[in-house]
Amino acid sequence: MRRLCILGATGSIGTQTLDWVRSDARYSVSGLSAHQDIDGLIALGREFPDAALAAGDAAGVERVRDALGARRRILHGAQGLTELAEASDSDTVVAGIVGSPGLASTLAAVRCGKRVLLANKEALVMSGVLLLEAARESGAELIPIDSEHSALLQCLPAPCARSCIRGDTSDAGQWSQIARLWLTASGGPFWSRQDVDWAQVSVNEACAHPVWSMGRKISVDSATLVNKGLELIEASLLFSVPHSQVDVLVHPQGLVHALVEFADGSQIASLGAADMRIPIGYALAWPGRAERPVQRLDLASAPDLSFERIDARFAAVSLAREAMNSGQNAMIAYNAANEIAVDAFLQSKIKFDRIVPCIEDGLRRADPGTVRSIEDISQVQQQAISYAREWIA
Repeated sequence: MRRLCILGATGSIGTQTLDWVRSDARYSVSGLSAHQDIDGLIALGREFPDAALAAGDAAGVERVRDALGARRRILHGAQGLTELAEASDSDTVVAGIVGSPGLASTLAAVRCGKRVLLANKEALVMSGVLLLEAARESGAELIPIDSEHSALLQCLPAPCARSCIRGDTSDAGQWSQIARLWLTASGGPFWSRQDVDWAQVSVNEACAHPVWSMGRKISVDSATLVNKGLELIEASLLFSVPHSQVDVLVHPQGLVHALVEFADGSQIASLGAADMRIPIGYALAWPGRAERPVQRLDLASAPDLSFERIDARFAAVSLAREAMNSGQNAMIAYNAANEIAVDAFLQSKIKFDRIVPCIEDGLRRADPGTVRSIEDISQVQQQAISYAREWIA
């Protein structure tokens, strides 16, 4: 039986992970966290009475304790997340917290040698090889549950997939047959529109993703294609290939999730319905396959599949390549500036068309160099946040 700690249990990833738990006796829950949705955490606490809980702050803890009783184990804040991730009563941690707040707990779980289901791509973007080195040293299994990276993993030869999951791609012979990795993008809500007034895009318009049902932050990232820039960085790091060997195709139908191109010119693609339960189930059951029925893809009735190159309207992917060329500090700045800009947009403090220029400014101001600890990451991040807030003001 797998004992799961689900960080971000009331969010999209956490909710869909719990769908698996409820339908498969092979999974149990030992830990659950929620930042703001305390009512949701209380409900889950009642459903899973043996699970330790973590809330975003002390006020949340008091609400949970009032509802569930003083004897329930309830943690709070960043330290609480880390303790929950490290707890010995779980062997699998679902890293479902969006953005930089999920970094420390993800790294803690990896250092404990657990299986980590990585939905938080920002953790890898910010920490770079630090997370992968920790996986190699601890024996952790790092399995992505982004649909695209899960698809790449499934298309790779088995020895390559195993080496990625264990953070060790040092066997160059295994990888010599891989020529290119292809990520797909739906293009977001604005790809097919040529008449967009970018300064007038509303929050509701930016969050109206045409394929996936997601949270507001990642929906905005998909509208700017920053999400695809983050995924490009993640793929380059996770699969240990230069970013020049990772490319992006816009695929509006959202049925082909990724392709692997081999040295002989052949390609293997992963197709499936736009259902996050598929990559989550794959990561839970690896190296096997989940047996619970999910939505099936009927190719005979599927729409025609089309693929396009990203055009000049969307600069976020090329900025991600610039960040990788500049080094780890620039990758941290890319993510931090985006988080601040998206938050400002969601609060109607800036227009939609100012998000990517804020990132570009952050890259220009990022100091060269690398990071060797989570403290280094925090320092670089805080500097990038300061620059972004200054730019927005």
